[in-house]
Amino acid sequence: MAKSPKNKTIVLTEEEKNYYSQKLLFQKDLFSLENIVNKTINADLFDVIDNLPDKFVDIMIIDPPYNLYKAFNTVKFSEMSIDNYSNWLDSWLKKLVRLLKDEASIYICGDWKTSTSIHLVGQKYFYVQNRITWERDKGRGALKNWKNNSEDIWFFTRSKKYTFNAEAVKHRRKVIAPYTDERKKPKDWEKTENGNFRLTYPSNLWNDITVPFWSMPENTEHPTQKPEKLIAKLILASSNEGDLVFDPFLGSGTTSVVAKKLNRRYLGVEKDFYFSCIAEKRLDLAENNKEIQGYLNGCFWERNTLNEILREKNEKNSNSTN
Repeated sequence: MAKSPKNKTIVLTEEEKNYYSQKLLFQKDLFSLENIVNKTINADLFDVIDNLPDKFVDIMIIDPPYNLYKAFNTVKFSEMSIDNYSNWLDSWLKKLVRLLKDEASIYICGDWKTSTSIHLVGQKYFYVQNRITWERDKGRGALKNWKNNSEDIWFFTRSKKYTFNAEAVKHRRKVIAPYTDERKKPKDWEKTENGNFRLTYPSNLWNDITVPFWSMPENTEHPTQKPEKLIAKLILASSNEGDLVFDPFLGSGTTSVVAKKLNRRYLGVEKDFYFSCIAEKRLDLAENNKEIQGYLNGCFWERNTLNEILREKNEKNSNSTN
């Protein structure tokens, strides 16, 4: 069945699968630092983890299967007890430690169920710096429980010395109460023709994230795809241009794509062949399109405010030419 013209979900033809599969690395390949940079490895993490180099990762972003039943195309994951899930996390996390540089940062995604395990296992190997909670803008309601509308990202570091670029992740927020100083000048905010805005330092509570959906050009068929804007905040805060970003559960490639758009090097490991090829297609698309929805001119904008401003600018430009 043909897609709606507004449906921008990225899919693959058989011809594209054949083409992008040639860009992948596989378990049989040799993994030296020279040949894994800016690559996607299509393999089970457990089969390749011991063959990766020591201390080559500046920032690691991990979005493992949460502790619930989920089918990721050919890969399926089942719910476990909290203890068993914690043991599963530990089985691969302890092996990833040697891949990290001494000043590396680690972000691990989870939901309310998995957060306990992530915290307890992560603190065995890293310094715990914070827990980010972000609001999902969609989700099913629950008649006998609170609607599950948030997820967590645990922020760890390998040592007490680490990169954190607060200026790079400031948030552009609309000013509701525009205070002025004694000279009637804006106090810590900026007056523009499109409204009043303030640049604020990032907090650990994020409500400006839009989960990808079918009309967004970053959307794929992956059931738990993270938004590019969300990953961009982590990468900008905890790495510098040229650093290497590693994602051991790459999914449809968001971490690698955002790393490329932000001039970082990257490596991803993904078990599913189709999603590995999708990741390579998205990396190809990123050659000519560096845009990250909700991020412009070095600022993260509140949900919907950037679109309003761009629309007003387009209307103004259109009127001036008529």
